[in-house]
Amino acid sequence: MSLGDEGQTRTRLPDGGSDVYGGARRGGRTSSRSLVTVMGVVVLLIAAIAFANRGGDDSSSTSGTADKPNSAPTAASGTKPVQSRTNGIPAGFAHDQQGAQSAAANYAVTLGSTGMFTKDSRHSIVDSLYTPAAASKLQSAMDGAYSSDFLGKLGLDANGNAPQGSTFVSRVVPVGTTAQHYSGSTAKVAVWYLGLIGMSGTNSTDPVTSTWKTWTFDLQWSAGDWKIVADSQKDGPAPVPGDDKAATSDAISKAIQEYGGFTYAR
Repeated sequence: MSLGDEGQTRTRLPDGGSDVYGGARRGGRTSSRSLVTVMGVVVLLIAAIAFANRGGDDSSSTSGTADKPNSAPTAASGTKPVQSRTNGIPAGFAHDQQGAQSAAANYAVTLGSTGMFTKDSRHSIVDSLYTPAAASKLQSAMDGAYSSDFLGKLGLDANGNAPQGSTFVSRVVPVGTTAQHYSGSTAKVAVWYLGLIGMSGTNSTDPVTSTWKTWTFDLQWSAGDWKIVADSQKDGPAPVPGDDKAATSDAISKAIQEYGGFTYAR
């Protein structure tokens, strides 16, 4: 999940109603303290265990076929999503460049989910997605980062649970992927995504907001699947925000409950 800064931008919506979403219209970009903070956790932890970003941005272009000479990096390939799962997480990705991109997209979704905010679930996720060496170094550091004080700042209790009547939202929605490097046993894949995080509820002071980021994964083929060795995030690219009317907290909670996520394939 990156999920940065300790700063916070809080938007006071007009009309002064009890619903903090209030039907207000966005007048410009606002950043969510929660998302930035949580996303910074993993990045800082990875840096702490000496997994530095590899230099350069020598993105490798996908070779086009005769009938698709100008195929975009994330053009639909027709490859079906994986059918197998490990601890509820998509697994068994193809040992090729497309498989690495599919793995990165699905790993971003999992690391950006609410499962990262409860200890048992977080341990399972980290063990499933990272190489054994990376996972062993991350677990205790993450436990310290996801402290009760940190969870409290997000409106969660010490066990990562939302208050009764409220819905905690944390989702990553990949928009596209690109393979910056691929060698067969290693890959570097960037995932451009839209993130959603916040607390949906009539008493929430941190409503669900969106952000745009790029999450880059250093992957290694290990034990028959792609595993994360290191990862990092950066802001954007973010489109110009629209003038969409903000939904009420009830509408957001209902949408989160009714609309499930996807298993992504390159």
